[in-house]
Amino acid sequence: MKRYLLTLYGVVISSSLFAQEVIPLSYSTALPTLTVFRPKKDHLNGSCVIICPGGSYAFRSDESEGFQPARKLNDAGITAFVLDYRLPNGNDTVPLNDAEKAITYIRAHSKAYQIDPNKIGIMGFSAGGHLAATLGTHFKNADERPSFIVLAYPVISMTDSLTHNRSRSELLGKEITSGKINYYSNELQVTGLTPGTFIVHAIDDQSVKVQNSLYFEAALLQHNVPVQLFLYAHGGHGFGISNKTATVQWIDGCIDWIKQMKWKDTMLTSKDAVVRKGPNN
Repeated sequence: MKRYLLTLYGVVISSSLFAQEVIPLSYSTALPTLTVFRPKKDHLNGSCVIICPGGSYAFRSDESEGFQPARKLNDAGITAFVLDYRLPNGNDTVPLNDAEKAITYIRAHSKAYQIDPNKIGIMGFSAGGHLAATLGTHFKNADERPSFIVLAYPVISMTDSLTHNRSRSELLGKEITSGKINYYSNELQVTGLTPGTFIVHAIDDQSVKVQNSLYFEAALLQHNVPVQLFLYAHGGHGFGISNKTATVQWIDGCIDWIKQMKWKDTMLTSKDAVVRKGPNN
């Protein structure tokens, strides 16, 4: 894979020999950034995935849940952007704002990256899965809407019975209101405009209950949204793209799902955009 130096906004980003292209999405803060992984030119298929690593909204597991998936997607001709989103520290709007900036930027520059603007998906692991699902259920216009969603052992709900407590406390802070719980419980926010979704989870996950994925799948089915659920009997939490307990790896089926556009549904236009109220409205 070629390694890139980036000149953006007239500034050269310093890099090591093995650095990827890094795109700053803010003039005023170090984060968020997008790290670009591009397939070989003769292998491009026009699809793109934004990857949100997990880490309980307290850190980001960039290597196992960011760079490794990106390289795997590149092997299949899919361009990948690893999103280093800002950690919320109780400021719940921060990660979603960063995801919105990321997809808007990529869609606006899709021609430069040889990407089909109608084939831009988002993938998230654990708390990063919550962020991906939040973008997919809370977008405000067509430019912010992912074409598809991929969720690996995702935190979906903020409800007491389902949530991952650390992720919820890092996202929502100390003052956890019923309004915020409802707003960020993505199983409650699905509509017929939610993008098609691929979900993987292990039944024996002791960190993020598999019911997060089951509830989200059920909500998607109730709204006739294309969904594919891949369940492992074993694997626990945080296995990334390689479940060491299994012989069949979910990422291979997921890549086929992306390339064959099994996620495809009615394309959203700007006039169909849903304007969502905030958690305190």
